[in-house]
Amino acid sequence: MSPATSKIFVLDTNVILHDASCISKFGESDIVLPITVLEELDKFKRGSENIHFQAREFVRLLDSLTGPILSDEGASRGEGLGNIRVMLGSPSSQKFKDAFLEDLPDHRILQCALRIQEECEGTDIQVIVVSKDMNLRLKARSLGLTSEGYRADQVESVDNLYSGKRMVTEMPTESIDSFYGNSGFVDEQHLPQIEKPIANENFVLRNGSKSALATYQAGAKAFKRIEKTTAYGIVPRNSEQSFALSALLNDDIRLITLAGKAGTGKTLLALAAALECRSRYRQILLARPVVPLSNRDLGFLPGDIHAKLDPYMQPLFDNLNVIRHQYNDNDPKAQKIHEMLDNEKLVITPLSYIRGRSLQRMFFIVDEAQNLTPHEVKTIITRAGEGTKIVFTGDMHQIDQPYLDKLSNGLSHLVNRMVGQQLYAHVTLEKGERSELADLASDLL
Repeated sequence: MSPATSKIFVLDTNVILHDASCISKFGESDIVLPITVLEELDKFKRGSENIHFQAREFVRLLDSLTGPILSDEGASRGEGLGNIRVMLGSPSSQKFKDAFLEDLPDHRILQCALRIQEECEGTDIQVIVVSKDMNLRLKARSLGLTSEGYRADQVESVDNLYSGKRMVTEMPTESIDSFYGNSGFVDEQHLPQIEKPIANENFVLRNGSKSALATYQAGAKAFKRIEKTTAYGIVPRNSEQSFALSALLNDDIRLITLAGKAGTGKTLLALAAALECRSRYRQILLARPVVPLSNRDLGFLPGDIHAKLDPYMQPLFDNLNVIRHQYNDNDPKAQKIHEMLDNEKLVITPLSYIRGRSLQRMFFIVDEAQNLTPHEVKTIITRAGEGTKIVFTGDMHQIDQPYLDKLSNGLSHLVNRMVGQQLYAHVTLEKGERSELADLASDLL
């Protein structure tokens, strides 16, 4: 135990599988790894999923440390950081056996935490169990242990997360009129009513019955009027969709996030924009994480790998059909979609299939991005080659991953970190446009 420590964090395996770099995220406090955690990490040594990468990376980091990891003091994690030690198991007390009848890895982690708490009795040192498993945290508290989630990569609040748009009312009439001249550009200095605009931030400017939609271009230090644009037969139905489509068609913006509830048009707009500017890209790639499968469930579905995965890709095909049905079957634009699918210029695939690829001159749409970890999002973006545009779409309130939430998922993390970058734009879509019934159900049920 390091002399300066006031807290000891006992880590659950899922924290490491989420973020291997967690070893450096606890400052001067000490970290304890129950030997059970290393046993569980051993099961994830082989594999190509993100959790396998995190397991291998953590073991490498742990192995690179020098010092007696199995001692009471542990090994130093680095300058300015506390120590880390691996703790062997100990016999369970009768009280513990009465509380938990099964011998599970989670219960062994709790037993280690209880033993450390007993060792620290009479001192000011606080023992904290860190887990992304809510049920384990509740079990810890039932035993009198302090427990908390892993917060190193969490945003502070989804409600206060950057929305990508701002409403400015009572704008001077002449200011709004100026957007309809001068090629739609107005210098920043002529609009003092707008305070601290952010690169690619969008604005609804109003004065009575007069209004204008504008976006801020940081490089030019000017606001540009956004006009209503059609993309491959899809027409934006509200200001948010106009903002989104404008960014999607802008070649200077290489990274876009679109957030919003079901039916707001996130994926549809992204796909329509990709088809509209298809000539500027070598390939259009649509992907989504196959969350419910988790590899094990594949065997329960009939057919080959494509037949097994098609049901999970169907929502993307549905959006493509909406666009295709804007035209008659004999229309050249409808035939172009068929041709692109046949020639693999338009590819719909599970996200795991792009692992290891270098994406050159691609329009890459990642659907259901709220089910990705921050590390997975980073991995995807760092695959982007020259001329590639990446669009992440998702709903931060509809997460299917058991160890992610609206504060720690990759989409929230990306929005929080990228605000203000000139290559990046974000729009939160709020109004459902799928149907009145779908919108009502989304709000009330």
